[in-house]
Amino acid sequence: MTISCDVAILGGGTGGYVAAVRAAQLGKSVVVIEQDKLGGTCLHRGCIPSKSLLRSAEVYADIAESDQYGIEVSGVRLAFDKVQRRKEAVVEQLHQGVQYLMRKNKIQVLKGKGRVIGPSIFSPRSGAVAVELEDGEAETVVPDRLIIATGSRPKVIPGFEPDGEFVLTSEEALQLEELPESMLIIGGGVIGVEWASMLADFGVKVTVVEAADQLLPREDKEVARELLRLLKKRGVQCLTGVSVTPGSISREGDGATVEVVKAGQAQTLRAAKILVSVGRSANIQNIGLENTDIRFSQGVIEVNANMQTSEPHIYAIGDCIGGLQLAHAASHEGIMAVNHLAGESLHPYHPHLVPRCVYTRPEVASVGYTEQEAKELGHETAIGKFPFSAIGKALVQGSKDGFVKVVADKATGDILGVQMIGPHVTDLIGEASLAQLLDATPWEVGEAIHAHPTLSEIIGEAMLAVDGRAIGM
Repeated sequence: MTISCDVAILGGGTGGYVAAVRAAQLGKSVVVIEQDKLGGTCLHRGCIPSKSLLRSAEVYADIAESDQYGIEVSGVRLAFDKVQRRKEAVVEQLHQGVQYLMRKNKIQVLKGKGRVIGPSIFSPRSGAVAVELEDGEAETVVPDRLIIATGSRPKVIPGFEPDGEFVLTSEEALQLEELPESMLIIGGGVIGVEWASMLADFGVKVTVVEAADQLLPREDKEVARELLRLLKKRGVQCLTGVSVTPGSISREGDGATVEVVKAGQAQTLRAAKILVSVGRSANIQNIGLENTDIRFSQGVIEVNANMQTSEPHIYAIGDCIGGLQLAHAASHEGIMAVNHLAGESLHPYHPHLVPRCVYTRPEVASVGYTEQEAKELGHETAIGKFPFSAIGKALVQGSKDGFVKVVADKATGDILGVQMIGPHVTDLIGEASLAQLLDATPWEVGEAIHAHPTLSEIIGEAMLAVDGRAIGM
């Protein structure tokens, strides 16, 4: 059977279903092809379930520290099975929401495995999709435009392949039925430090090893140092500049050992379980790209500024094109692709202006360039920095660690980047993102009236600090 449509989307993750809704809003007939569940990795195996676990860990830590607020408690017990049930309930509610959006916008969803096919009796050009449905039947979708949104999967280190028992990726870790006594996390990037923070709050003994010379290698060095300090303060062992010896894993009883090397010195680390968190690989295999003239390099699909591949009627978005593998980046790219194919006006897309968020305790958030990146690009920088310890609301909440740092161009006054570490900074980064979108100067943001007492006051103070005009210190 053949299904014709204006837009077909291969992959129903965050980028895919957002693109589908936008296309439907513009009056396009849309078919989404998804082999698993709508919502993809973010909803089912990434952002949402991990943040649900992080929230439970945060509440547990708050209760443990409640004495500082004058509240004495006893007999507190962590029921991890209930933590997992809450996570599943959150995921299911959002999953139902995505399904509702498909029905509301009259988007046809095919559950099955899709492969792009070349020119055939169905279409004189590549871009049709052969779909093997879950019931064994087959469909062929022939769209005017195709958007590839196949996402990514956790990278695997040779010799450290996940077995679901001792060696895990973040996806297997989300399904743990009980917490291990200890966890060795290989990789100190976003996913690695989030799991380190969560597990430490749950009472697990955690060791993080990172090959780079800092945690969160893509983030500001001062932010990374502060996160390192605070994780160590909570008992997390963090080893940077450390490489894992290939194939050195050895199973011992109810745990495993791994050899790591720093500056030529070998060390053996032991843990009940090992979490491999070294990034993600694009899902571009077995989707029929060999039947097209689509170019790809370094394991990702190449696209232009409009999200078009080398075959202009085929677009690609999200993790499968590399870059910032973030759900909100994929969503934005999906909207851009649809707007372009529909002839709508486009605002230039600058990947460095995509906010980056890390949901540790405390949180980390940033947008734009770090101080180091700005200098490497030739900017003479002016820096404004303000600590949460000088913000009344932070003291009231008992979360005084961290700071906000503003990087500006000394000559033009343009905001080049904003980096934050502290309470609820993933919610605060939106103001900095908007400021950069509107090309505001630190002075203009600082002149905006920020309510007191709020955490957002720190944005105004850090902006004023660029010119030495901060009031609170």
